[in-house]
Amino acid sequence: MKKDLHPEYHTIKVVMTDGTEFETRSTYGEEGQSLQLDIDPNTHPAWTGGSQHLIDRGGRVSRFKKKFDFLG
Repeated sequence: MKKDLHPEYHTIKVVMTDGTEFETRSTYGEEGQSLQLDIDPNTHPAWTGGSQHLIDRGGRVSRFKKKFDFLG
């Protein structure tokens, strides 16, 4: 097998938005570095079931709804 083909894995600390931390192995950064998350499963609407907001810029959403109205 070729040398230096695979990235080097090391332990990093991941800090969630609420301040909780956990350690994992990753290719990110260097050994012992921490990764601060801006969005995580505790805050993102995809995981929390939050409401979805559609912004209609230039009538795109309304044109889409009009075009596919027969499906709904």
